[in-house]
Amino acid sequence: MKHELSAKRNGFYKIPHLIFFLTFIFLFTQISGQADISISGQVKDKNGVLAYVNVALKKESDSSLVAGSISNEEGRFVISKVVPGKYILETSFIAYQTNKQSLFIGTLNKFYDVGVITLLDDANVLSEIEVSAKQDEVTGKMDKKVFTLENNVSQQGGTILQAIQNLPGVTTQDGKVQIRGSDKVVVLIDGKQTALTGFGNQTSLDNIPASAIDKIEIINNPSAKYDANGTAGIINIIYKKNKQEGFNGKVGLAGGLGALWIKKDNLPGIRPQYQNTPKVNPSLSLNYRKNKLNIFAQGDYLLTHTLNKNEFVDRYYNDGQVIRQQTKRNRNTTIGTAKAGFDWMPNEFNQFSLSALYSSEHILDNGDEPFYNRDLSDQQRLWKFLEDELKTTVTASGTYVHKYKQPGHHLSLGLNYTFHREDEKYNFTNILPSYSGFDAFKLLSDEHVTDFTMDYVKPLKYGRVEGGVKFRYRNIPTNMQFIPGLNSPLDTNAGGWANYEETIPALYGNYVLENKKFELEAGLRIEYVNVNYEVNPNHNTYKSNGYNYTQPFPNVRLGYKITSNSKISAFYNRRVDRPNEVDIRIFPKYDDAEIIKVGNPALNPQFTNLYELGYKKSWKNGYVYAAAYHRSAQGTITRIASTIPGSTLIYSIMQNANKSYNTGLELLLSQDIKKWFSFNVNFNGYQNIIDPFTVENKYPVVNTFTAEKQSVISYNAKFNGIVHLKNKWDVQLAAIYLAPDLIPQGKINTRFSLDIGVKKQIQKGKGEVFLNATDLLNTMQIKKEIQGKDFKYYSADYYETQVVRIGYNYKF
Repeated sequence: MKHELSAKRNGFYKIPHLIFFLTFIFLFTQISGQADISISGQVKDKNGVLAYVNVALKKESDSSLVAGSISNEEGRFVISKVVPGKYILETSFIAYQTNKQSLFIGTLNKFYDVGVITLLDDANVLSEIEVSAKQDEVTGKMDKKVFTLENNVSQQGGTILQAIQNLPGVTTQDGKVQIRGSDKVVVLIDGKQTALTGFGNQTSLDNIPASAIDKIEIINNPSAKYDANGTAGIINIIYKKNKQEGFNGKVGLAGGLGALWIKKDNLPGIRPQYQNTPKVNPSLSLNYRKNKLNIFAQGDYLLTHTLNKNEFVDRYYNDGQVIRQQTKRNRNTTIGTAKAGFDWMPNEFNQFSLSALYSSEHILDNGDEPFYNRDLSDQQRLWKFLEDELKTTVTASGTYVHKYKQPGHHLSLGLNYTFHREDEKYNFTNILPSYSGFDAFKLLSDEHVTDFTMDYVKPLKYGRVEGGVKFRYRNIPTNMQFIPGLNSPLDTNAGGWANYEETIPALYGNYVLENKKFELEAGLRIEYVNVNYEVNPNHNTYKSNGYNYTQPFPNVRLGYKITSNSKISAFYNRRVDRPNEVDIRIFPKYDDAEIIKVGNPALNPQFTNLYELGYKKSWKNGYVYAAAYHRSAQGTITRIASTIPGSTLIYSIMQNANKSYNTGLELLLSQDIKKWFSFNVNFNGYQNIIDPFTVENKYPVVNTFTAEKQSVISYNAKFNGIVHLKNKWDVQLAAIYLAPDLIPQGKINTRFSLDIGVKKQIQKGKGEVFLNATDLLNTMQIKKEIQGKDFKYYSADYYETQVVRIGYNYKF
């Protein structure tokens, strides 16, 4: 059945009073510096254009010359590499009155167009002109933070997920990234969604080498240019691509060991858990640029053995039953990734780019799940499994950019295609006192996604306008085959085929205005979404379903410049989280024998309103940034755990809960104490609230779950310090503390980790060696408390977090 969704306006909710401890954090990387701004215009007189006119840019304070240019045959001129400030633009030519204009270069645009400058032969002086310019950094609109990974010593040789978890305002939980306490985060690669990291959801972040990445952007308040999904924000992962002239590149090799000590011993009667797990990560990036052609290629290989999961769960039922279990997963992973492409500039007005990426990820899990009674005297069941999963991803991207004569004025067209295959094979040995059964299932899922985009940007005298369209078609056929054994616990009637089809056309417009004191950015994105989800008509629970809607997604930012070094900005953003295909997938997932995950094809989108007030103060050697925010969500997407009468099995099913709220304060401080020492601290405190709700679970039989209101005040703090020693030695220390937090039907307890890294530059700066350790004290563990209708359970996951790595990189 298909149903219409209508927009509901979420009002302001009273922001609860929060008392936060001033504790700190941080981010290990440095934030981009001065903007690279271009000033352009055209010189005329009353009869037409004027060529070969002198144009000089001078400081307003002392009239010293900063840069100059001469107009071409069309009267146009360009002055590049200008930094923000107050200037005088002086235009002079023989037989004409010299024209002087006050110019204010702001921080909102890379390009500033003064328009037409008319030279007169009398004493008239043109009125003052104010300009805007901006490079999208944390120092500008405060909607985005940009972090380079080159100096991230403590995480070199690791994965993207490990690198991201040290960034301010970002945490990780169950292999997913959270921004300000929410995992509704969209992850982009080079500004685009791909199956490598998921379309709306997050996948494989712990399996992408950080060695392939140049920088990471955290976008808390996306403009209308971005897709509307991702209510918590966007993380944009930017791959390396050098543009230096000639042939150059970088080669690296890192290796390491994890699980050096056992955090918690196994329950009796199962295979040993992994120890001293090896890690190997070779990488190579190449680039060749000459004249109008830029060619790039890179490859990364990651081989890891990991104690991926070591979770102990104690379940207590209202009838007095107690079940104690362990899920131990020894994982072998091999991942090969290659990316290549070229940029061709036939002339100064046109550019063509083509790139392709191939990734093959092979995961082999050997796992054991024993189930015991209260005092561990009786093994009631042993569930042994072998998972063999192969993920293949291919992406192709083509872009054409036409640049007009006015700098910053351009039209771009893009076509992107992604193919992703998920091929899983699970084999189980179900050992009980009276018999042993051998069961299996196979899942095959192919994902095809095609995106077409068109974007247009035109600089104005005081800002810019931009707009564009996007069209997406996405198709995911899946097939689940259950192969039951003796007295099989598998629900064989819940298998079969399903087909997910998604069509999304979107239109957006954005306007930016800036003067000496005020800034305005306002945009609107309109999306139509049509989702069809056809399922096997013989499925024992779910029938064909889908949804469609047409919704507006506005964004507004107002900024006020208190001084040249301090600014305050207010944000409003409306966004959506559409259900992921995995979240509505109709097949039960048996990677846990007695806590079974199931999707829900009746799941609806979650709409969110975000309000934020930000302040930034800069000084010579540092800055402080503060933001207060409030996020309210309607139809919160979450998992609900429930039981059915006569069974101790727990079914964890995706549902739309009621309204939820996230209100908090983020603080970020960066300071260079001396040339040899700098530190960064970050604190994020917030209150999470989920209103009371009642949902109906249809699988495996209809049952109702009701939850009371949940509320918790939580925070996380991060610290990062870097010491630059003599002879080009660098030492980095990073600490993370996560306070208890709210999760559906319960809470997650305190987490803490300490990372350290040492790097030494060699070979005249072209080479470097490093040694680092993540979770040095081996303290990171995930403890949860879950309360159901007829049960409660406590879990503690002592998975592998401590890894020691050594590596070498060389630039040529």
